Amino acid sequence: MDGISSRDEEQFFEQALFQVLGLSPEVQQMHFTSGGCINNAVQLITNHGDFFIKWNEDSSLEGMFAAEAEGLALLHGASPLYVPHIHGHGQVAQRQFLLLEFVASRYQEANYWEMMGQGLAALHQNNAKQFGLEYNNYIGRLPQKNDPRANWLEFFIEHRLRVQAGLALYNHQVGPDFMQQMEALYQKLPDLLPEETPSLLHGDLWSGNVMVDHRGLPCLIDPAVYYGNREIELAFTQLFGGFDPAFYQAYQEALPLLPGFQERVDLYNLYPLLVHVNLFGASYLGGVQRILHRFVK
Repeated sequence: MDGISSRDEEQFFEQALFQVLGLSPEVQQMHFTSGGCINNAVQLITNHGDFFIKWNEDSSLEGMFAAEAEGLALLHGASPLYVPHIHGHGQVAQRQFLLLEFVASRYQEANYWEMMGQGLAALHQNNAKQFGLEYNNYIGRLPQKNDPRANWLEFFIEHRLRVQAGLALYNHQVGPDFMQQMEALYQKLPDLLPEETPSLLHGDLWSGNVMVDHRGLPCLIDPAVYYGNREIELAFTQLFGGFDPAFYQAYQEALPLLPGFQERVDLYNLYPLLVHVNLFGASYLGGVQRILHRFVK
């Protein structure tokens, strides 16, 4: 990992801990964990407790961890769902890092999925006057534009679909015909998607970004927060699966969705699918094209 020696790793961790905490814990053990496809990640066991640190050396991702820390802070206390405590973020040499509480997982409690549904409904009841956020952040390693807009459709088209479609065109993943289909879809969306009050969203809510916490209950990690139409969040949970039916039932009982939601799921999932095209390649393009074929004749 990261091409550095064990002693170099220890020095990096010690410097990061000192920079954030103002003290010099002794690193007793370190265990590499999953940091996704972008970051390295380690559990640090020290004489001052356990920590979770993730880092990268990609200068193009400057500000990623600052934005993630702000996103976690927004989520913290916004619902009953657990969010790891943020110790801080910083940079040591070429490595930017984020230092968090280490959350030790245990087996799921019997009401895990009901709590997830109720907790997400509570999160979505945190509202704003506009869609977006006062700062931009990241979805994976891609910049996510959050300039506030009063209208959801305008926000969704301009800051979500058009940005990702344009990036796919720039990267030669799609051609002009695809862009014409997208433009035709934009014209149809006002008749297909409803307006709702802007809700605080996790923003990247797939099963890999929900873990079991120390209580056996859901814990949210790796957010890409903004205020959006809550339907896009529920739609994304269906894209790759992994969410129990009890989750959807509990959410619906706590904060019912507007009629016809299932007919709109594919439209919302154009955004994460286009993100995956830009992150991982054309293997995800078929899903996008199937949706376009359904709505654009």
